[in-house]
Amino acid sequence: MVKNKKLTEEEFLAERKEVLAGWRTGSDPQLDLDKAVAFLKSIPDEKNFAKKLAKAKANGSRTLVQPRAGVALIARHLELLKYLEKAGADFLPSTIDSYTRQNRYAECEKAIVESSTIGRSLLNGFPAVNHGVDGCKSIFNAVNVPLQARHGTPDARLLSEIIHAAGWTSNEGGAISYNLPYAKSVSIEDTIRYWQYCDRLVGYYEEHGVTINREPFGPLTGTLVPPCISNTVGIIEAILAAEQGVKNISVGYGMGGNVIQDIAAIRTLQKQTDEYLNKFGYHDVCVTTVFHQWMGGFPADEAEAMGLIAMSSTIAALSGATKMINKTPHESVGIPTKEANADGIKASKIVTKLLQEQKFPDCKELRDEMAQIEKEVNCLMDAVLKAGDGDIAQGVVKAFELGMLDIPFAPSKFNAGLILPARDNDGAIRILEFGNLALTDEIKEFHRKKIADRAAKEGREVSFQLTIDDVCAVSAEHLVGHQKYDD
Repeated sequence: MVKNKKLTEEEFLAERKEVLAGWRTGSDPQLDLDKAVAFLKSIPDEKNFAKKLAKAKANGSRTLVQPRAGVALIARHLELLKYLEKAGADFLPSTIDSYTRQNRYAECEKAIVESSTIGRSLLNGFPAVNHGVDGCKSIFNAVNVPLQARHGTPDARLLSEIIHAAGWTSNEGGAISYNLPYAKSVSIEDTIRYWQYCDRLVGYYEEHGVTINREPFGPLTGTLVPPCISNTVGIIEAILAAEQGVKNISVGYGMGGNVIQDIAAIRTLQKQTDEYLNKFGYHDVCVTTVFHQWMGGFPADEAEAMGLIAMSSTIAALSGATKMINKTPHESVGIPTKEANADGIKASKIVTKLLQEQKFPDCKELRDEMAQIEKEVNCLMDAVLKAGDGDIAQGVVKAFELGMLDIPFAPSKFNAGLILPARDNDGAIRILEFGNLALTDEIKEFHRKKIADRAAKEGREVSFQLTIDDVCAVSAEHLVGHQKYDD
């Protein structure tokens, strides 16, 4: 049974030999840890992801903006990232392709060759492992802002080795957030172990004077995820990372759409992550927050899509989130052009600049929602810790086995999939069906009443149809999936 225990250096280095043997690019001499440490120490502060985040938090600066982007060929990827940097991106991504996410490097290699032959990307991202340290370092050297790998990889051990040795000072993902929403048959115990390695690598660098950021993926499935679930997962993954020596962690949240609830979620996420890390003895971790713009269905009309992007940016800025992941006006179409991606950055950035000096005022509604989220998160965390007899890694495995933790719409067979969310009258995300979710009767009654009030107002029964209508609502220009829209 996996445990939340720091890998010894001997354990880490022994496993490392196996990891680096996983593909030919793992034999690169630049992966020698002494060489990698020396290179990373030479990076200027403005290109270190962790240091830039820490500075932004300390200064109380505007919410920083980061896009998603990635294509197969180095030259085209460079062209894309330089264009987005010019558009004003504060951080740059390299979104990793699906073959790499599944460790299918041979198939990835074929796709790179074919992409080169026809002159366009046949991959939905950047194949960092196949391009190796040299390829990834060429990306790093060509831009002037910090780089992060964004992906969805259950086993990101080799990927993590290559990107960090190449100067990319942030890696997104975690044992839960990059497993259950992305994979069907990978056990949680396995991914906890894989991501312990990724975090121990970052901890090793930290021990040798290099700070690297780790970012659990906040939105999970990105569809009507109750804040208590996403925040609990973020806190758990932060604890798992901190145990391995990570000192700079960004916890994320995906926009739900109700302004009060979204702001409450970000603020409680920051507060409770700090509290739980301190409770477990991790007192020197810099925690920042990430707000993900709307992750659900987008309007097909580009102007309407820009309106949604502006709304997302407004909420992110007023919440005080350290960073925001922006969307593009092409979300309903497919992979955006570089021009559309740049437009999303510009629209997001002007909003954060205009709201830089403003914060959402304190009010009873906000305090009440924060108190509710905190209560629910504490309830779920208590259940996880009890299930694992105090060991959070063991508790997570058992909690998902029993459905005490459950992520809506996740494809994994290790997720119960019994809970259903729906919105209340105000558009806040509540829980319609609880499954075995470890919440008190008092909390369940709160959610039931909120949804019942909505159903009564609409003159219909409480049913799964509420969920269906809410999933489709935004693409129909409404937040709440009312049966009859009032324009």
